Amino acid sequence: MEKIIYNLVFNRKKQLNAEGKVLIQVEAYLKRRKKYFSTKIYIKPCQWDSKRRSIKNHPNMDVLNQYLGDYVSHLERVELDTVRKGKKIDLDDLKVDDQVTSNSFTSFMQEEITQSNLKVSTLKNHLSTLNILQMFRKEITFNDLSFNFLCGLEHYMLQKEYHRNTIAKHMKHLKRYINLAINKDLFELHQYPFRKYKIKYLESKRTHLTPEELSRLEQLELARYRSLQKALDMFLFSCYTGLRFSDMVNITSDNFHVLDDKLWLIYSSVKTDIHVRLPLFLLFEGKSIQIYERYKKPVGKLFNLSVQSNSNINKQLRRICEMAAIDKRVSFHTARHTNATLLLYNGANITTVQKLLGHKSVRTTEIYSNIMDMTVVRDLENITRI
Repeated sequence: MEKIIYNLVFNRKKQLNAEGKVLIQVEAYLKRRKKYFSTKIYIKPCQWDSKRRSIKNHPNMDVLNQYLGDYVSHLERVELDTVRKGKKIDLDDLKVDDQVTSNSFTSFMQEEITQSNLKVSTLKNHLSTLNILQMFRKEITFNDLSFNFLCGLEHYMLQKEYHRNTIAKHMKHLKRYINLAINKDLFELHQYPFRKYKIKYLESKRTHLTPEELSRLEQLELARYRSLQKALDMFLFSCYTGLRFSDMVNITSDNFHVLDDKLWLIYSSVKTDIHVRLPLFLLFEGKSIQIYERYKKPVGKLFNLSVQSNSNINKQLRRICEMAAIDKRVSFHTARHTNATLLLYNGANITTVQKLLGHKSVRTTEIYSNIMDMTVVRDLENITRI
């Protein structure tokens, strides 16, 4: 008995869509006949490896290539099931688009994520949620989505030792796509599992450095350790400016402007796309300018990292803090917390700090207003002087 031959086909119609992307299809070949199935994945021509028939140079290529492999495997299972039933295989028996994906929440979520306009960092987070769902249960139908399903998924992540707030993040993503399915009339509102299930958060402790601890880092001599010195300089630059790691690794010489003989850092946040203008000469006595002078170059990124990994920097920061006798769990984001906390402690208005940090809402900034006991002490001391 002949077997169906499957191939991934890219740009079969030789044309781009409005976004300059092309559909990837699965070609099924049997007895000189061909049938094509849409994977509903669109990529740019430069992201297709014609030799390996796989996606390349895409921020989510591993997940997408896995999805393509699973898609072909499902077609092969449909073919095998037909043969086992003693039926003669025919291309018309393959109706995956209608029979498999119509009730598949997994396929629906995959399609919505890959076709979304989410920022790369957010897209990766949503794909990680999809990956966890598929580890919990390989194929999820809309009928599976229930209160018990959510409880089981939560228990699974707790067993995997995910932090409670990480679990809440993934549940929030899942809720988004269930709501989207309801809006598209793919899921009944009366079956909504989040009506009874409540997403649970833990109030996180936002670590920050005190002025004395920050001073210890500033005085640390790391000339013998170039990589550690760069990690420290990046961290201190963030303490003085409040930049996130995603913004730090992307700022270039074009983001620095001299206005009225004063240096400003002007950029758009990668995470929120908010336009931020920082007067470096007024923040923390202009200490960030000294770091800028050491790393500035005519063109290119200020901190040119060979491996732009937040986790690698965090590992280096833990070593640096040990050398500075700082007994705190410090990550790169601690610098941003430190920036906000010290600005508020030194009397900066909360709406000013909001603008400097690029927060969309002042409510986000308010989490820092009660973070530092020293602020309470300072305010009470001011009262006693009256």
